[in-house]
Amino acid sequence: MTHNHISGKGLPRFPEPFWRDSINLPTFQPVKEDLKVDVVIVGGGITGITAAYLLVKEGLKVALLEANNLLNGTTGHTTAKITAQHGLIYDELINHMGRTKARQYYEANTEALQFIKQTVSEHQIKCDFSQQDAYIYATTEECANKLEKEFEAYQQLNIPGELVHHIPFDIKIHNALSMKNQAQFHPVSYLAHIVQLITANGGLIFENTMAVDLEEGDQPTVITREGQRVTADYVLSCSHFPFYDGLGFYFTRLYAQRSYVIAVKTEKEFPGGMYISADQPTRSIRSATFNGENIVLIGGDGHKTGQGKDTLEHYKALETFGHEIYESNEILYRWSAQDLVTLDKVPYIGEITANHRNILIATGYRKWGMTNGTAAGLLLRDIVLKRDNPYVDLYRPSRFYINPSLKEFFAQNFDVAKHLISGKLEIPNREAEDLTNGEGSVVLFNGERAGAYKDDNGQLHIVDTTCTHLGCETEWNHGDRTWDCPCHGSRFSYTGEIIEGPAELPLKRLR
Repeated sequence: MTHNHISGKGLPRFPEPFWRDSINLPTFQPVKEDLKVDVVIVGGGITGITAAYLLVKEGLKVALLEANNLLNGTTGHTTAKITAQHGLIYDELINHMGRTKARQYYEANTEALQFIKQTVSEHQIKCDFSQQDAYIYATTEECANKLEKEFEAYQQLNIPGELVHHIPFDIKIHNALSMKNQAQFHPVSYLAHIVQLITANGGLIFENTMAVDLEEGDQPTVITREGQRVTADYVLSCSHFPFYDGLGFYFTRLYAQRSYVIAVKTEKEFPGGMYISADQPTRSIRSATFNGENIVLIGGDGHKTGQGKDTLEHYKALETFGHEIYESNEILYRWSAQDLVTLDKVPYIGEITANHRNILIATGYRKWGMTNGTAAGLLLRDIVLKRDNPYVDLYRPSRFYINPSLKEFFAQNFDVAKHLISGKLEIPNREAEDLTNGEGSVVLFNGERAGAYKDDNGQLHIVDTTCTHLGCETEWNHGDRTWDCPCHGSRFSYTGEIIEGPAELPLKRLR
């Protein structure tokens, strides 16, 4: 990869996930004819691939449909921590769901970790899997108190952990909470091997095949954008945002968050462990291997998609943090990730509604998809095979806890309404011809709001900024050169093509 730079600051100009750039993935053709299978899976990330692997092992005929390329979504942009320590979550789960479900959440994610570990061992997968202790640390007194409460929750739930007062970085902390024997790996290396196992067992994989609709029934049929029909006994929606809502109104019960990662080269030896701050803005630290050398992944600075400051500033903030704690002098990669958050912070996994027993979804991992996504694959397999699974009620998509779900429901949907209205009222004060090379902005074009980007060759790309999902106005993402929707997280390239749903149609090109 060629590393271009911005303003001499050391940031690679184009975002590139380290995981995907460091391995050659197999490619697959689109669906070209109608198919009949036992199970059709929509989404080629960790959930869809894990579910497909588990189901073909059981002898089922499986077709996996990916709208773009395998592992090019959230899974390919993760920090790849395999841990049940998902920030400050267990005290909150005890208070809102009770001790039993809080313990189940820990067990489900711990079982997912063990499944990955066992699979790596069984198939001798070279993916830099290593066990690490995970730490949440507090730099303020307020978060230090929250960590003490979280430690009490660990004790109530019999989670192995320890409250400490030092971490091996030049960061002044009040305390830190560890969770023992967690892990990290190279997710794309791991899943690329699983993909080979799927095809070796007769599984069908199709790329560049977007599912846009579904016909319900005893044997539901997925309809692709090009008109092909894939019929099955079960449909598993494992895409980032459910491609089919089934009147579950998931767009009102999920919101999208972006976060950022830089991969830095440093002369210092990494002390081991995985770290994340309890304070905002979040800071995440872990090691990885690049060309046989250790590098450090620094992540965080999350915000709601399409909202907040110039996105390039998030990368620069991580660069500054990396220099402060690690004297990092070369940034090899930078990329951003997007994930969905549910009303109560626990994923939705299972029947899309009570009336649709053969249409299953898995979404809302809150940036902890390595374990939640694997747990989803295991649960979806058991539902398809009609096996008992202790986590069905925990993850049931139709659940609704009055506290905090009701508060979050109104807060998030008020936010959507605010951005829907404000976007329509905005009057741009720039014109496309004002842009410099490499710059994008909302502009006034033929008297209407539009989005313009002038590429490095001086060519203008102008699109209608109205999101094709529910009509919110997208905003320019300077850091990633995309158009992002602040309402439900759809993202589009500067030419208008879909990068992430729930939108199913590209932005209209005006020029």
